[in-house]
Amino acid sequence: MKVILLGAPGAGKGSQATKIAQHYAIPHISTGDAFRSNIAKGTEIGVYAKSFIDKGQLVPDDVVVRIVDARLKEADCAKGFLLDGFPRSIPQAEALDRLTDIDAVINIEVDFSVITARLTGRRTCRCGESYHISTYHKDTCAKCGQPLYIRDDDKEETIKNRLEVYRKTTEPLVKYYAEKGVLYNVDGNRSIDEVFVAVKEILDRK
Repeated sequence: MKVILLGAPGAGKGSQATKIAQHYAIPHISTGDAFRSNIAKGTEIGVYAKSFIDKGQLVPDDVVVRIVDARLKEADCAKGFLLDGFPRSIPQAEALDRLTDIDAVINIEVDFSVITARLTGRRTCRCGESYHISTYHKDTCAKCGQPLYIRDDDKEETIKNRLEVYRKTTEPLVKYYAEKGVLYNVDGNRSIDEVFVAVKEILDRK
């Protein structure tokens, strides 16, 4: 089973990716993890990618594609995989088409207003714990007692920019995969478990 997970930042892709990978026993592949692995191993492509990352620049598509291609050729992908964070653009999707076929593209749809509320309500502790003001009403961490703070990524202006980038570059992939007949839209405004039930109904037919 070869699956792509689409959705805006804050749509809940991470939670669904974990459930899908565990339930179907396929590796969850994120480009971030693949980059970090290649950089840690000091591979030629990892060193090249790092040269862009260190300058705060976007890694070129051809480098991203080479890293993903290498990851898909590893033994644990023989029975399928779940791609999260790739492709991010039409050129990347076209490159992926040349590498492999895709069985299903799950697009988690969440209202941008809901995403903004989700992310701006997050509070983080330096120990790694994370909370949401809708369910946790203290200013200090329940685990270690340190003060909670708002990550830069969770500030409203940053979120608006991230969503705008998504709308311009990644949202066209919805149309791209719909035209290929492999796109399945899932209402992500519900709970994590309810969303997974809908995702499972789709993938169980594959």
